[in-house]
This record gives sequence, structure tokens and C-alpha cells, in this order.
Amino acid sequence: MTRNRFAGLLLALASLLPIAAQAQTPARKPAAPAVARVAVASNFADAARQLAAAYGKQSGHRIEVSAASTGKLYAQIHGGAPFDVLLSADAETPRMLVDEGLADGDTLQDYAIGRLVLWSRDPSRVKDGEALLRKGAIERLAIANPDLAPYGAAARESLEYLRRWEELRPKLVLGENVGQATQFVVSGAAPLGLLPRSLVQQARKGQPGSGWEVPASWHAPIVQSAVLLQRGERNPAARGFLKYLQSAAAKQRIRAFGYD
Repeated sequence: MTRNRFAGLLLALASLLPIAAQAQTPARKPAAPAVARVAVASNFADAARQLAAAYGKQSGHRIEVSAASTGKLYAQIHGGAPFDVLLSADAETPRMLVDEGLADGDTLQDYAIGRLVLWSRDPSRVKDGEALLRKGAIERLAIANPDLAPYGAAARESLEYLRRWEELRPKLVLGENVGQATQFVVSGAAPLGLLPRSLVQQARKGQPGSGWEVPASWHAPIVQSAVLLQRGERNPAARGFLKYLQSAAAKQRIRAFGYD
């Protein structure tokens, strides 16, 4: 064999090597879609469902939303409820779960700041919200149970700030969560309510009513935090959803629902 012919043979063999190597490397399979169960404070339920749907289209994963008061969700998590993520209506509950070894502290994140609104379905009822809360006649006032719901606790703090808590306690209509408290006002069971701005914003689509935003200085900030629970540590859908909450698209949706 001549030198030129031998060199040509070597070049031909070399050109086959990448093809053979490529054929021996198995193709990477796309990650299988996963399902994550997210426990959500009642005030954020509708927003969470929209965010879950948007994340599902983007990722292929599925998010199942279960809503209740933050206190009830905390009890369910302690009782072994199969949740992967908690979206709380406060910052304290997720931190408690971290301290108790039931959540991953590295995943703690604030996702929204809530505001409290005095609202009535009667368009003429709330003309001067501050004067009404400070010294006005109030027959019945709906709030979420302050022992279970952070927005209920903020309502209590606001009335304590005005030194009207003890006076108005007999007139309170307590909802198990903010959704129920809002329904009391929508249905007319209570003429007034101290409710999340996000739920009032939704209720106004059906009946404008009248309202007034409670100054943030009257109560502790309603900082809403999220955390990955112990059960969701190896769930890509759960981790991905928490990451998605910090995206610009998610923040825009959260603001549209009435949160800071």
C-alpha cells in the first residue's frame, strides 16, 4: 500500500469515530411531568390557581391548590397532610415550620404584601372610612378569625390601635378564613368587613360597593411567605413553582390581584 493510500485510509477511519461515539451515547430523556400539592392561604387562592396554570403551561408540571386559613393549613401539615409547598398569609408560620424541621429554610421567600380594606356592598356606607372605624356606629363587622388568619389578626390589631376592640367584639361576625368573611359581606350577613384588598378587588367586579384602605401603620405588615415543605424536597414541580413565583411574570400577576 502506498503512503498516500494509507493516509487516505486513516482519514476515512477518523471521520467515522465521532459518528460511532454519537451512536453509543444514549439520548437524554426529557424529565417526566411531576405533580405538586400547594397549600395556599384563602386570600391568595384565586391568584395561586392562575399562577399554577401559567406555570403548568410553561413547565409541563401540574400544581394542585388546596386553600384554607393559614392556621388550619399549619395544623394539617402537622397532621401529615400531603402538601409539598406552603403559601402562607404571614411570614411567621413558614418560619415555625422550618424551626420544627417540617420545611426547608433555604427556600423561604416573601411573595406578596397584603393590605386591609374596610368594605361594604352598600355604595353609600363607607364615605369616611377612618371616621367610621374611629367612632362611627357599627352594627356588625365581618373579619376572619384572628386566631387562624393573619388578616383577621391585622383587623384585630387595627381595632386595638383605635381602642375599639373590646367595644366591637360582640358585634364581630367571624369567618373561618378571609374567603368566608368576605362572603358574609357580599351576602349581606354583615354590612361591613375588614377584608383583604385582593378579595375586595374581586368582589367589586360583581358589586362595586364602597371601601377605604386601612393605613398600614395601624397593624403589623402582612408579609406573605412561601416555603418548600419536607414532603416536596425531591419534587421538581414544587421547587420549580417556588422559583417561578420570583419571576417578573409572576410578580406582575400578583400585583394585578391587589398585592404590593
